[in-house]
Amino acid sequence: MTDTTRTHPPYPDGPADSAYPGDSADSYEAYRPRSPEFRAAVDALRGMWQDLFHDAFAYRPLPRKEPTGRLGRSLRGRKREYASWSRHALVGAGGALAMLIAWADDGAGLLGVMTGLFVLAPVLMTLVRPVGAFWLSLASTLAVSVVGTAYSNWPWLPASFLSHLLVLTVVAIRTRPRTAAWMWLLTAAYGFVAETVFGWEHYSTNIAPMLVFSAIVLLAVTVWHIRRQAEQEVTAQQTVTAHERSRRTLLEERTTIARELHDVVAHHMSVVAIQAEAAPYRVENPPPELEKAFATIRENAVAALTELRRVLGVVRAEDYEVPDAPQPTLAELDGLLANVREAGLEVEKGVTGAVRELPQGVELSAYRIVQEALSNTLRHAPGASARVEVGYVLGGLGLRIVNSAPPNPSLIKPSPGAGHGITGMRERVTMLNGGMTAEPTPSGGYEVTVFLPVAAASEGGA
Repeated sequence: MTDTTRTHPPYPDGPADSAYPGDSADSYEAYRPRSPEFRAAVDALRGMWQDLFHDAFAYRPLPRKEPTGRLGRSLRGRKREYASWSRHALVGAGGALAMLIAWADDGAGLLGVMTGLFVLAPVLMTLVRPVGAFWLSLASTLAVSVVGTAYSNWPWLPASFLSHLLVLTVVAIRTRPRTAAWMWLLTAAYGFVAETVFGWEHYSTNIAPMLVFSAIVLLAVTVWHIRRQAEQEVTAQQTVTAHERSRRTLLEERTTIARELHDVVAHHMSVVAIQAEAAPYRVENPPPELEKAFATIRENAVAALTELRRVLGVVRAEDYEVPDAPQPTLAELDGLLANVREAGLEVEKGVTGAVRELPQGVELSAYRIVQEALSNTLRHAPGASARVEVGYVLGGLGLRIVNSAPPNPSLIKPSPGAGHGITGMRERVTMLNGGMTAEPTPSGGYEVTVFLPVAAASEGGA
């Protein structure tokens, strides 16, 4: 019986026991060359295919450009609409100039009309199908060199020379630098073939000028692309950085508020624990159930204080120092104003309504808001005067801090902390479910208005 088993000689570069590619699905991968040069060549050819052949005639209309700059923003109505078509008009004007050059060389007859259309078509095509316009420009160059009558330069007659430069420029602007490089190489290849095959029939060629001029133009466009991309990346990074800075500032302000409110909450919890411990001793022969209830209240208050200190330890910065004095209240507002006056700010105070004690959280927030508003006045409006108005109204507390315009605005320098104070004030107001407005005044100053609600039960208890 004859053995029909196939035996195949090994591939020169493969293992001795390798099979033909048809015997295994991944056998081709085993014999693919893996040299860096080969991979670079394959990647280059793949890039050229992607840039100049794949969907070369895809419809990509050039969008209108919104007018920018002071002049562009001043345009209205039809003038603004016409200005948005400025890029299209510029490309069309370049194509019209190339067509006029063709007419000047070949006359206004049928031949001149044909060559004029040949050089105009690829320029206009860059507005809708940019990559396809490059191939049409090469075909137009060949057609004009065949039918044209101007033999002083070859293979790019004067009209097609300008037309091809315009096409290269517009396509390079509308695509990317790699596409510009491939177009220049193919232009050089076309010139080399034209000179090698047909150059003996012509005394003068302009291949070198075409390559030099196109290289300069494409290099300038490439630099423009790189700069534009760098600006976009910087703008995007600045946007992300500003967002992160704002977010970090917000978290820092919330952490600061949490640290300050720790003393207020801790004080109340300490009072609850002390009163719960002392309450059974104020009643003669208290029932066991009452003693147990007060003991439970005290244990919960102590546990809450422990957890509060643990949370404060998490949000506390490394350089944070525990304050050695109670958190300020509105009763200490006069001392704050005196310190501000010593710093050079003329400030007045006005109080309306019946002054009463408010919850410590409200008074602390009100004090900090006034402090931050006056600090902003010192920082951003040196030499201005300010007024602080405190209104005790039914249902809450109203604040109004307003400063006049600075006498010499030209001396004001931007502050790196600009905007952080407003963020902190808003966070305090939001925490208390209040309302706040901060905006410039018609006279050139700045005004901060705040309302902090206080529950009726809290007011009564106060």
